Amino acid sequence: MTTLGLELPTDPRWVDVARMNLGDILIDHAFCEQKAASSCISLIVQFPEREKLVEVLTPVVAEEWGHFQRVLKELRKRNIPLGKPRKDEYVNQLLQVLRKPGDRNEQLMEKLLLNALIEARSAERFKLLSENLTDEYLQKFYRELMISEAGHYRNFIELAEEYNPKEKVRKRWKELLESEAEIMKTLEVRADRFH
Repeated sequence: MTTLGLELPTDPRWVDVARMNLGDILIDHAFCEQKAASSCISLIVQFPEREKLVEVLTPVVAEEWGHFQRVLKELRKRNIPLGKPRKDEYVNQLLQVLRKPGDRNEQLMEKLLLNALIEARSAERFKLLSENLTDEYLQKFYRELMISEAGHYRNFIELAEEYNPKEKVRKRWKELLESEAEIMKTLEVRADRFH
């Protein structure tokens, strides 16, 4: 077990590749933050009647967008253009293992747990960057983001348990952790991908 219960730690080679290709990692990271904000907005739009969800995720949208702005600032400091988003193989493969249930509570649970997984993996990678980069500012930056993403992970798990029985959520979470570990084994270590 690793950060936030992930079953498979990140391949140690990733942090070496990330260090040597920081510009590419920052670009992909910017798009990840953008997608995280969009995902929370999407949940609010799809489930506006869930008052607790709207209340919890509204500040998360602002926080994720703030992270996006901070990463953009880092890119500008390095004269690196944002460019176009890259295909996110990690998230695309995770989407394949989601169930497509008819029940609205289960639909919501699947979406929330998907977001929790992505946040958990992001927190783990932010921790690696905070411990292995030589740039002191970026060490601090990624440590702050690790703490923030771990908080978002908890938000998503707690919301899933708000609208579904806890045992059901825990059982599904365990299944998704196992699927995520299998996906991580198949993904190649790439210089231009955050996940």
